[in-house]
Amino acid sequence: MQSRASIERRFRLARSTLFIVWALASMAVVFWSVRAAHDRATVDVLQKAGETLSVQTETLTGVLDKYRLMSPLLSRQSSVASLFIRDGDGNPQALDARHMALELAGMSAAKDVAFLFPDGEILGHAHGAFVEDGVGLHELLEAARQGRLGRMALALPDGERSYAFSSGVRRNGRLVGVVIVYVDFYRVEAAWALSAYPIFVTDRGGTVLLSNQPDWLLKPIGRFKSAAGTEPAFRFGEGLQSRIDLTRNLPLLGWDLHVLADPAPVFAARLSAGTIATLACLIAGLLALIVMRRNENAIFRARSDRATALRLERLVRDRTRALSVTNQSLSREVEVRRTAETRLRKTQAELIQAAKLAALGQMSAALSHEFNQPLAAIRSYADNAVRFLDRGDTGEVAGNLGRINSLIDRMAELSRTLLAFARKPGIITGPVPLGHVVDEALLLARPSARAAGVMIETAESLARFHVEGGRIRLSQVFVNLVNNAVDALTGRGDGCVRIEARADGDMVLVTVSDNGPGIAADEIGQVFDPFFTTKGVGEGIGIGLSIVDNIIRDFGGSIRVFNRDEGGACFEIRLRAAETDSGTDKGAVAAGAG
Repeated sequence: MQSRASIERRFRLARSTLFIVWALASMAVVFWSVRAAHDRATVDVLQKAGETLSVQTETLTGVLDKYRLMSPLLSRQSSVASLFIRDGDGNPQALDARHMALELAGMSAAKDVAFLFPDGEILGHAHGAFVEDGVGLHELLEAARQGRLGRMALALPDGERSYAFSSGVRRNGRLVGVVIVYVDFYRVEAAWALSAYPIFVTDRGGTVLLSNQPDWLLKPIGRFKSAAGTEPAFRFGEGLQSRIDLTRNLPLLGWDLHVLADPAPVFAARLSAGTIATLACLIAGLLALIVMRRNENAIFRARSDRATALRLERLVRDRTRALSVTNQSLSREVEVRRTAETRLRKTQAELIQAAKLAALGQMSAALSHEFNQPLAAIRSYADNAVRFLDRGDTGEVAGNLGRINSLIDRMAELSRTLLAFARKPGIITGPVPLGHVVDEALLLARPSARAAGVMIETAESLARFHVEGGRIRLSQVFVNLVNNAVDALTGRGDGCVRIEARADGDMVLVTVSDNGPGIAADEIGQVFDPFFTTKGVGEGIGIGLSIVDNIIRDFGGSIRVFNRDEGGACFEIRLRAAETDSGTDKGAVAAGAG
């Protein structure tokens, strides 16, 4: 087995070799990446600038070709030739010539249209800046005398520029006049202004005639290097900028059209490629170093693992024995917790049942009155029926027996409600008719409310809703809430409890409100806590609202309490709305055991 020192020496030599190889490879990769990025970016810049040069060449030549044909065509028009005929007094038709020049300039968008006699006398023109200044007139007239198409670039001292075409007007082979059309470069330069590249035209003398850079106009251009040069440059006045110059010669005009491409994308591509290649090489070197270091550590770990294998095996055996003991202990603890949870659920169910029976106990006096009253009435109707039988008045006997039957039905309905309320509820939930549940709850709560002088009002909207829940447990909710409100209103002559319902999205919002004193601000957050009560000793144990909160949560709803602005407390219950088959109430029947 190799010693630790020999292994370390071997890896130091490997790291030195790796560094030398990495440095040489990185230089080669960076150089190649920069060169390739430079070539690609240069080709792209030249291609885009070349496309712009071709498009703008066509634009310029197209505009000039349009007006190049205009002067020869006008010179052959008889209406134009007739303008050069003088009247009997030898006066020229200057007014007609001016009107025609204005009309032709307006229709063709030319800068100016001028009519001149062969000796240079002006017959008429549209605007006249170049004609009246006389710039270039001699050359244009001379070309017309020779029968050629005269063409010339013109510039005024104020910077105004134009290109003029001249053609002779002949009658019977004799030159009688000259037509000159001046071209306006405004539309050409306006189109160039949309380009991101500087564009300009120079004449043979190197003067800038047209450009989308206003500061360069009519200024002499400096020197140019070819597009293949490493640092092409040009100079206007005192400014020096590095650009790539693409030039297109226009031989008929004697002009050169230039498009200047910005080499910044080339420099940016070189910098980006160099940066990315350098980072990639650094990452590759770091990865190789990390792999080598991990191999070195793996060898040392393997040596250490072999040395500690026996010790780990002993530790595993000891820990396995301890874990077995712990698992047995945890199994017993889990069983104890399950038993405790079962007992807790049973205790909660018994507590809810005790709360219902307690509520029935509190309402026993009022319910006894509800039973005694119809019993007394039944006794009275029975006695009267005996007397009517003695008299032979069977009609009255039948009426009394009918009233006795209705009283018995009333007592039976109250008994059924009491039995259902006292029965332990199941856990099945389903669609429940809200109005029916509230009616059952009020059947139990109204006697105590009537005894306390409290009026209970229900909204008609209750009958429209079905909610998800259990009928018995939901009835217990409203019994508890109404009884609490009645207790708060006892002793008031105008006590009133109101129950309303309305839709709120996919929920039903039910409110139970009263006009009592409300709940103290420091106690309103505790009303749903178990064993919290504001009643006197012996009047309650404080679990009614806690049970209500648990029942509502079991149904997937929520309950909150707040004091109304006009006085009194309001319990707001949110229950999930239920869908039932039209014309039936199957969901409510299925959930009746709940």
